[in-house]
Amino acid sequence: MAEMEDPSGRDWVHDPDGEKGSEGGRKYGLAVLSKMTVEGEDFPLDVASFVEEYGEHPVRLNHQTVVSVSEIFEHVDADEFETKVDFHKKVGAALQAADFLDYHPSE
Repeated sequence: MAEMEDPSGRDWVHDPDGEKGSEGGRKYGLAVLSKMTVEGEDFPLDVASFVEEYGEHPVRLNHQTVVSVSEIFEHVDADEFETKVDFHKKVGAALQAADFLDYHPSE
């Protein structure tokens, strides 16, 4: 199980694989970020406010990489998200552009 531990050595706000981070089952990348928003309540969503609130929270990208929300949002080219779909598209594009993803689908 050592390969499943967070090797970053960072002192996270919470364990990225614990109940608060993964809701009992391991969640990765955009799935973790998406759980931080609620469709009918949080949108339009101000990016700066979102990063201020969640910036230090961990996001597991794969079995060996954990980064902070703020590290991901350094690559997001938006000040606001109108809808959750907009959030997914722009944050997903940022994850790909920053080479945070192991899988790169061909277009």
